[in-house]
Amino acid sequence: MDLLNETIKKIEEINYSLKNTTQKRLDNLTKPQGSLGRLEDLAIQIVEITGKENPSVKNKVIFTMAGDHGVVEEGISAFPQEVTPQMVYNFLSDGAGINVLARHVGAKVIVVDMGVASDMDKHPDLIIKKVNYGTKNIAKGPAMTREEAISSVEHGIEVFENEYKNGIDIVGTGEMGIGNTTPSSAIVSAITGTSVDDVTGRGTGIDDDAFQNKISVIKKALDINKPNPKDGLDVLSKTGGFEIGGLAGVILAAASRRVPVVIDGFISTAAALIAYTLQNNTKDYMIAAHSSVEKGHVVMLEHMKLKPLLDLNMRLGEGTGAALAMSIVEASVKILTEMATFESASVSQKTEGENVTT
Repeated sequence: MDLLNETIKKIEEINYSLKNTTQKRLDNLTKPQGSLGRLEDLAIQIVEITGKENPSVKNKVIFTMAGDHGVVEEGISAFPQEVTPQMVYNFLSDGAGINVLARHVGAKVIVVDMGVASDMDKHPDLIIKKVNYGTKNIAKGPAMTREEAISSVEHGIEVFENEYKNGIDIVGTGEMGIGNTTPSSAIVSAITGTSVDDVTGRGTGIDDDAFQNKISVIKKALDINKPNPKDGLDVLSKTGGFEIGGLAGVILAAASRRVPVVIDGFISTAAALIAYTLQNNTKDYMIAAHSSVEKGHVVMLEHMKLKPLLDLNMRLGEGTGAALAMSIVEASVKILTEMATFESASVSQKTEGENVTT
């Protein structure tokens, strides 16, 4: 608990005094004022987060964390649990969607076993931070003990800190875990107070019967466990997952180091919601990558007042949306730091009273 408390204490409020000077700089670039829309907003946000007038997002790292879930025995997933370790090996072989998109944007993928239900073969690129061999079935009791919840978050902090030594300019979050949309839906409902029916989606593509069963299972889990919405660790321990706790730790650690965090989809945002519940200031260091087809995702984003960059009907997870969004964040920073000013390019500025739109 000491590591978690120390990390939370280091998360500062964003210094908004840099906004005006950065906006003036953007307004002096060779373009009509505000013509690059959210790219300009993003550039300002990165300056505010990092505290640097000329930030860089060269070193991009995506943490993809894996964990299994005991609730799969309730028939809430279209895929069997053995897919989790199989996909971890796929990550390590550079064959998954996240590998392709990470290469595309020049990001490094860190793969972490937070709680896969089987022993993973040793691999130089696999970090083992296994809290336990999967969570317990939340339809019958808590997913994990409070101590395990704390451990999962602190393991996430440790993984971030270890990689931070090598240099990180921007972080992306990703996950893998068969059945993990079920605990994520439970987390959303518990913290936001939104009904289970309004936050639960079809995950990997279950049929109508399985979908109704999934909703019933989540309602049962919340009724049995009664998580405290004001206590992120209580919600995590009673309804969450080890990979969700690990990602919450990554987010908290990144915020404590003033590193912007690009949040992926539904499960990653559930982790962000846990981090936000533990320390509200964490939200200001987050960038929502995209809007997932999972309807509970929108509920979380609105709860934290985060506006997604993309809407591509994605629901893969792994950090794929975060990878794509990272390229947009990088573009915004390059606009700020590489684009010429009117003066340096000898370009005439807008005539007073004239409305320039090109």
